[in-house]
Amino acid sequence: MDKVVRDAADAVADIGDGSSLSVGGFGLCGIPSVLIAALHDAGAKDLEVVSNNCGVDGAGLGILLGAGRIRRVVASYVGENKEFARQYLAGELEVELTPQGTLAERLRAGGSGIPAFYTATGVGTQVADGGLPWRYAADGSVFVASPAKETRAFATSDGAGGSVERTFVMERAIVTDFGLVRAWKGDRHGNLVFHESARNFNPLTAMAARVAIAEVEELVEPGELDADAIHLPGIYVQRVVPLTPEQAADKKIEKRTVRPRPTTAQES
Repeated sequence: MDKVVRDAADAVADIGDGSSLSVGGFGLCGIPSVLIAALHDAGAKDLEVVSNNCGVDGAGLGILLGAGRIRRVVASYVGENKEFARQYLAGELEVELTPQGTLAERLRAGGSGIPAFYTATGVGTQVADGGLPWRYAADGSVFVASPAKETRAFATSDGAGGSVERTFVMERAIVTDFGLVRAWKGDRHGNLVFHESARNFNPLTAMAARVAIAEVEELVEPGELDADAIHLPGIYVQRVVPLTPEQAADKKIEKRTVRPRPTTAQES
């Protein structure tokens, strides 16, 4: 099945108001920037976004956030976006902070048909006990707080041949209406290959979505990808958007740190 669509605008045309989105990327690495821009142009609002983070001011998901299009965010890190902090503290944005590994597993579980799982992460904290501020009121009080989660004790290995009971917290899987990802290479059947660290949350993002849309830097024909090199099978991808060379090369750096060039003996 040829899953290639003409452009990003066509690919996101049916993402309506109130949709839930899982979005790949880590910081600005591996983000589906072209699809995000197309979604911004399309005007969808009241979106619920599931992503490791919400971009930065003026880039990535920060574009949708700055335009007031996002109603709720499920994320693990939000420290690089001043507008995010402003909206959250002003009660304009609902935020469900989730431990990073838990977020990854919730997405994977959603894509694997697993409704929930138990993890030790968060036990004994507000993650399990409830009370995390999801949304503030205009006066700074907590308007919506996270609920308490189910916990259960399981016998686990004590590392010395015996067992010990430990408490685990139940986390529910995440399934979204749409998923936006960026891949290094992809074929017309939706099989995707990601480049090094740009792989990050992208495969899980696509797995968790009912409709996964992938922008690919290089489109190849079916059979050209080594089957053993494919990171995400096309069964998880419904639409493929080939990028132009200019779009593929447009990659922002979240933080640039430089130092003076060392002085060599010859230069001195």
